Amino acid sequence: MSLALSSLGIRLPALGVGLSLEALVARWRRDLALCLPGRLGDLLAPRDTHLTLVLEEGQAVLRQGQGLAGHRLSELDEGSRATLGALVAGRDTEPRTCIELPANWIITRTLYLPGQARKNLRQVIRYEIDRLTPFHPDQVYYDFRLAEDQAKGGRLTVELALCRREPIQGWLGRMREAGAPVDRITWPEAWSSLNLLPEGERPKGAGRLFSLATLLGFLILVLVAAALAGPIWQKTQILGGLNKELADLKGRAAEVNTLREAVETAHKGSVAVLERKASQAAMIDLLRELTDRLPDGTWVENLEFQGNEVQVRGESIQAAALIGLLEQAPSISGVAFRSPVSQVPNTDRERFHIGFNYQRPGGDS
Repeated sequence: MSLALSSLGIRLPALGVGLSLEALVARWRRDLALCLPGRLGDLLAPRDTHLTLVLEEGQAVLRQGQGLAGHRLSELDEGSRATLGALVAGRDTEPRTCIELPANWIITRTLYLPGQARKNLRQVIRYEIDRLTPFHPDQVYYDFRLAEDQAKGGRLTVELALCRREPIQGWLGRMREAGAPVDRITWPEAWSSLNLLPEGERPKGAGRLFSLATLLGFLILVLVAAALAGPIWQKTQILGGLNKELADLKGRAAEVNTLREAVETAHKGSVAVLERKASQAAMIDLLRELTDRLPDGTWVENLEFQGNEVQVRGESIQAAALIGLLEQAPSISGVAFRSPVSQVPNTDRERFHIGFNYQRPGGDS
């Protein structure tokens, strides 16, 4: 979404861990207000009602707002409860308060843990505090984060930050009594999502989600999502229509292939018929040729015709003369007896077996 809005000059904040939806909407409104001119930006910018209590040794400074944008309200010490109550009183909404600690109050460590510790990471780190620091886990506030790009099954790299409870607990009670309970403890160099205050000690209403600003921000997010999803939905519909047309074309192509195969089969059948007819016509020509060439007194008992080769068996009173008679035909060649001529008993006829090649006039048979 941030990529889609970057062309409009709007940069959406990253969804940091530990930030409520209301805080994210406020950050987004503040970034959007910076892009708008003059009073329009001032109207859109959210009012920062946060209180920041900056602790030092024995005293504190109360500021309204967070970071460099906040302004100083008052200096406080451990006995200034009345001053603190007066500063908090008269506000329209319950302020959210952050305690900012000096950097020298913070202890940081880097832990290397096996991947199996991922499921119970907070409990494992609690056991490690005794070993890594001179404090018992009940004596400190702590938070941690995993280093980026942690493999699911590999070793875990964990950054741990902690501070002592003792110098902070008194201020937690005073802010709660003044009507500005603390919902976060951090220090200036901390990562953005760090909160040393345990979840069980944070105020119940700190993360309410249904304020007007939250609903407005949620509506904006829904509208932006709809604007981004519209073209995708249209392309999905177009793609669905194209897929349907493609399926219809595939079905028609299958029918065409079926018809083409049927036509090819019919063509092959017709060619076979023509070939058979052509061979029958050659047989008629051969019979006519033999009828014209063979002399009277000759009987053909068996005629075999395969390709160009012809085998003729029969009886004749002039068997020896048959070779010369057949060779005179232009379509007959290679005439020869395939077996010796034999005399038919008690007759003047001779048995013959002649083979030759027959070439149909005008082409191959």
